[in-house]
Amino acid sequence: MGTAGTSIDETAGERRQLINVAYRLLGSLAEAEDAVQEAYARWYALPRSRQEEIVSPGAWLTTVTSRICLDVLGSARARRERYVGAWLPEPLPGHAGWDHGHGADPADPADQMVLDESVTMAFLVVLESMTPAERVAFVLHDVFRYPFAEIAGILGRTPAACKQLAASARRRVGAARPPVTAARQADVVRHVKEAWETKDIAALVDLLDPAAVMTADGGGMVGAALHPIEGAVPIARYMAAIADKAPGLELLERPVNGVPGLVAQVAGVVTTVASFDVADGRVTRIWAVRNPEKLRPWTREGKSHEPPDRA
Repeated sequence: MGTAGTSIDETAGERRQLINVAYRLLGSLAEAEDAVQEAYARWYALPRSRQEEIVSPGAWLTTVTSRICLDVLGSARARRERYVGAWLPEPLPGHAGWDHGHGADPADPADQMVLDESVTMAFLVVLESMTPAERVAFVLHDVFRYPFAEIAGILGRTPAACKQLAASARRRVGAARPPVTAARQADVVRHVKEAWETKDIAALVDLLDPAAVMTADGGGMVGAALHPIEGAVPIARYMAAIADKAPGLELLERPVNGVPGLVAQVAGVVTTVASFDVADGRVTRIWAVRNPEKLRPWTREGKSHEPPDRA
């Protein structure tokens, strides 16, 4: 972090950390970037004398960014009630076997993300089940190792209360099954890709857990199932129908939020980004993001450079 009298360049250097915090708090890269920009706007609006009084500008920016995210989370429930269909976190490209940032624009927020187990789609979906206060306490403490004394100042609660919030959130995460290895998931995803391309419903059913659930997010902007599809057979039929309705559909193996996933494109345009949860060699969950507004990082990623098909 910084010291009193930190230069503008040093303060700007906190951006990467802030983007990483905000994305995990909000599940949206666009909203994370807006929150960070607002935090910087408040910093630069301070008189120079006030800036110089702040011993750690990085800590100040983190506090302000987190409070902004807390406000956004507080209003998110009402906004998502108006959302058409299911709301899923915004998927991010890269970081599984190659350096996504190589040759990319360092100013792009997607290139400043550190992708690890705390941003897998499965993990982000669990975060969505938390209250705003639980999410802030858990992400700041368990993911970024901020002390509860600092988190208390952000949430306006005692350190003990923040500790309880993080413990409650941790129980939700603890109930989630640990992920399989990337290599094993890549193998399963590759078989799904092959079966999907050939519209082999029987093969898809074999690859899906009988109780599998598929959730799609079209945001009312493109066609997508409005409610989760449950069961291997209905999901396999739905996937085959998608392939039928999209002549020229091309499926690419790509890392999604750091783990193996699939990207569907038509005529070079990304139309769907699919994330998977795998257990015992079968897919248990599929999250398919189709909302074009959530696919902007993928459009840019595809134009900047083409990674290999397999991680």
